Amino acid sequence: MKKVYFAGSIRGGREDTSLYNEIISYINQTDIVMTEFVGDIEYSAEPGTLSHEQAIYTKDTTMLKDADLVIAECTKPSHGVGYELCYAERYEKPVYVIYRPGDHKLSAMITGNPYFTVYTYNTREELFAILKLILDQADC
Repeated sequence: MKKVYFAGSIRGGREDTSLYNEIISYINQTDIVMTEFVGDIEYSAEPGTLSHEQAIYTKDTTMLKDADLVIAECTKPSHGVGYELCYAERYEKPVYVIYRPGDHKLSAMITGNPYFTVYTYNTREELFAILKLILDQADC
Protein backbone atom coordinates (compact mmCIF):
# COMPACT_ATOMS: atom_id res chain seq x y z
CA MET A 1 0.00 0.00 0.00
CA LYS A 2 1.21 3.43 -0.95
CA LYS A 3 1.15 6.40 1.42
CA VAL A 4 -0.61 9.19 -0.46
CA TYR A 5 -0.37 12.84 0.53
CA PHE A 6 -3.59 14.36 -0.80
CA ALA A 7 -3.56 18.14 -1.12
CA GLY A 8 -6.54 20.42 -1.59
CA SER A 9 -7.52 23.94 -0.68
CA ILE A 10 -8.25 24.63 2.98
CA ARG A 11 -7.79 28.34 3.65
CA GLY A 12 -8.09 29.18 -0.04
CA GLY A 13 -11.71 28.01 0.05
CA ARG A 14 -13.64 24.92 1.10
CA GLU A 15 -16.13 24.73 -1.79
CA ASP A 16 -14.72 21.38 -2.97
CA THR A 17 -14.53 19.70 0.44
CA SER A 18 -17.17 17.08 -0.39
CA LEU A 19 -15.29 16.27 -3.62
CA TYR A 20 -12.05 15.96 -1.65
CA ASN A 21 -13.83 13.53 0.66
CA GLU A 22 -14.90 11.42 -2.33
CA ILE A 23 -11.34 11.42 -3.69
CA ILE A 24 -9.93 10.42 -0.30
CA SER A 25 -12.49 7.60 0.04
CA TYR A 26 -11.57 6.34 -3.43
CA ILE A 27 -7.83 6.35 -2.72
CA ASN A 28 -8.38 4.67 0.65
CA GLN A 29 -9.87 1.64 -1.13
CA THR A 30 -6.37 0.56 -2.17
CA ASP A 31 -3.90 2.86 -0.45
CA ILE A 32 -3.46 5.07 2.63
CA VAL A 33 -4.34 8.76 2.56
CA MET A 34 -2.19 10.55 5.10
CA THR A 35 -4.22 13.78 4.97
CA GLU A 36 -7.82 12.71 5.46
CA PHE A 37 -8.54 15.99 7.27
CA VAL A 38 -8.49 17.79 3.90
CA GLY A 39 -11.85 16.19 3.11
CA ASP A 40 -13.36 16.84 6.55
CA ILE A 41 -15.99 19.58 6.39
CA GLU A 42 -15.51 20.18 10.12
CA TYR A 43 -11.79 20.91 9.73
CA SER A 44 -11.20 24.55 10.57
CA ALA A 45 -9.61 26.84 8.02
CA GLU A 46 -9.23 29.62 10.56
CA PRO A 47 -5.73 30.81 11.44
CA GLY A 48 -4.55 30.05 14.95
CA THR A 49 -1.73 31.09 17.21
CA LEU A 50 1.83 31.14 15.91
CA SER A 51 2.61 27.87 17.71
CA HIS A 52 -0.49 26.28 16.12
CA GLU A 53 0.61 27.47 12.67
CA GLN A 54 4.13 26.10 13.26
CA ALA A 55 2.66 22.76 14.35
CA ILE A 56 0.67 22.56 11.10
CA TYR A 57 3.82 23.31 9.08
CA THR A 58 5.84 20.67 10.94
CA LYS A 59 3.11 18.03 10.68
CA ASP A 60 2.47 18.63 6.98
CA THR A 61 6.11 18.77 5.92
CA THR A 62 6.86 15.60 7.89
CA MET A 63 3.98 13.83 6.14
CA LEU A 64 5.26 15.06 2.77
CA LYS A 65 8.70 13.61 3.50
CA ASP A 66 7.10 10.28 4.46
CA ALA A 67 4.67 10.09 1.52
CA ASP A 68 5.19 7.81 -1.45
CA LEU A 69 3.39 10.21 -3.79
CA VAL A 70 1.36 13.41 -3.84
CA ILE A 71 -2.01 13.92 -5.48
CA ALA A 72 -3.20 17.53 -5.50
CA GLU A 73 -6.65 18.73 -6.53
CA CYS A 74 -5.85 22.25 -7.72
CA THR A 75 -9.14 23.59 -9.08
CA LYS A 76 -9.44 26.01 -6.16
CA PRO A 77 -6.26 28.14 -6.00
CA SER A 78 -4.35 27.76 -2.73
CA HIS A 79 -1.00 29.15 -1.59
CA GLY A 80 -0.58 26.19 0.74
CA VAL A 81 -1.10 23.61 -1.99
CA GLY A 82 1.41 25.44 -4.19
CA TYR A 83 3.93 25.32 -1.36
CA GLU A 84 3.24 21.62 -0.80
CA LEU A 85 3.88 20.91 -4.50
CA CYS A 86 7.22 22.70 -4.35
CA TYR A 87 8.14 20.84 -1.18
CA ALA A 88 7.20 17.50 -2.77
CA GLU A 89 9.36 18.26 -5.80
CA ARG A 90 12.28 19.15 -3.54
CA TYR A 91 12.01 15.73 -1.91
CA GLU A 92 11.57 14.02 -5.29
CA LYS A 93 8.08 12.70 -4.59
CA PRO A 94 5.98 11.83 -7.63
CA VAL A 95 3.41 14.62 -7.99
CA TYR A 96 0.07 14.35 -9.79
CA VAL A 97 -2.05 17.45 -10.22
CA ILE A 98 -5.74 17.17 -11.10
CA TYR A 99 -8.12 20.04 -11.82
CA ARG A 100 -11.26 21.16 -13.64
CA PRO A 101 -10.09 23.57 -16.35
CA GLY A 102 -13.41 25.41 -16.71
CA ASP A 103 -13.49 26.64 -13.11
CA HIS A 104 -10.11 28.37 -12.76
CA LYS A 105 -6.91 28.69 -14.71
CA LEU A 106 -4.05 26.68 -13.28
CA SER A 107 -0.84 28.59 -12.61
CA ALA A 108 1.86 28.40 -15.29
CA MET A 109 4.26 27.58 -12.43
CA ILE A 110 2.43 24.24 -12.22
CA THR A 111 1.51 23.56 -15.86
CA GLY A 112 4.92 24.71 -17.06
CA ASN A 113 6.87 22.54 -14.63
CA PRO A 114 7.74 19.25 -16.35
CA TYR A 115 8.24 17.58 -12.97
CA PHE A 116 4.47 17.56 -12.34
CA THR A 117 2.07 15.25 -14.13
CA VAL A 118 -1.06 17.30 -14.76
CA TYR A 119 -4.50 15.89 -15.61
CA THR A 120 -7.71 17.76 -16.37
CA TYR A 121 -11.19 16.42 -15.82
CA ASN A 122 -14.74 17.65 -16.28
CA THR A 123 -16.83 14.83 -14.81
CA ARG A 124 -16.56 12.59 -11.78
CA GLU A 125 -16.21 9.61 -14.12
CA GLU A 126 -13.14 11.21 -15.71
CA LEU A 127 -11.77 12.10 -12.27
CA PHE A 128 -12.01 8.57 -10.92
CA ALA A 129 -10.55 7.10 -14.12
CA ILE A 130 -7.56 9.44 -13.69
CA LEU A 131 -7.19 8.47 -10.03
CA LYS A 132 -7.23 4.79 -10.99
CA LEU A 133 -4.55 5.45 -13.63
CA ILE A 134 -2.37 7.35 -11.13
CA LEU A 135 -2.67 4.71 -8.41
CA ASP A 136 -2.09 1.84 -10.85
CA GLN A 137 0.97 3.41 -12.46
CA ALA A 138 2.59 4.99 -9.41
CA ASP A 139 5.68 2.89 -8.80
CA CYS A 140 6.70 3.65 -5.25
